[in-house]
Amino acid sequence: MDIRNFFFKYRSYTPIPLALIILYYARPEFPLLIGGLLVVAIGESIRFNGVRYAGGITRTTKVGAPSLCTAGPFARVRNPLYLGNMIMYTGIVLFAGAPNLLAMLLLTWVFFSVQYGLIISLEEETLTELFGDEYRTYRSNVPALFPRLTPWPNSDRRTPMSIRKTFRTEKRTLQNATLILIIIILRSFFN
Repeated sequence: MDIRNFFFKYRSYTPIPLALIILYYARPEFPLLIGGLLVVAIGESIRFNGVRYAGGITRTTKVGAPSLCTAGPFARVRNPLYLGNMIMYTGIVLFAGAPNLLAMLLLTWVFFSVQYGLIISLEEETLTELFGDEYRTYRSNVPALFPRLTPWPNSDRRTPMSIRKTFRTEKRTLQNATLILIIIILRSFFN
């Protein structure tokens, strides 16, 4: 099995060891709680907006897409969900605090850089096969993880999903983020 397929298929579960490390070293402090919560909300809002445009297909364990989404946040960054996840986990680390916060942040960024580097490589290979020059043009105009300041002008005029339907699709991510934040708070009471 290609290691990239493993990380794609299990991308919802591979951060669990990282989350356990964050929980183990958690030492929440008030100013970081507020800042971390704000960063988590920013990351989730990026994810939420990406899911509104890409739809429920983002939950699949098979690489591919029925169409190339270049609208909404995808006109600024090719992987808004991964960017949102990285920002959310940055917020979780800040919220949790740690004796060596910078080391914990570095570990988090290295973990996601490796994981998403592998996944993005696989997805781009597949999307190039599926969409050819259309994807190559998109890839050459829109960065993978660091957003453009202005949206890339393109012809994708898709309508985003409703807020209600997006909440249903994004429910698991919201539940997991809330759960880890609650566990961090509860852990601080038992230290």
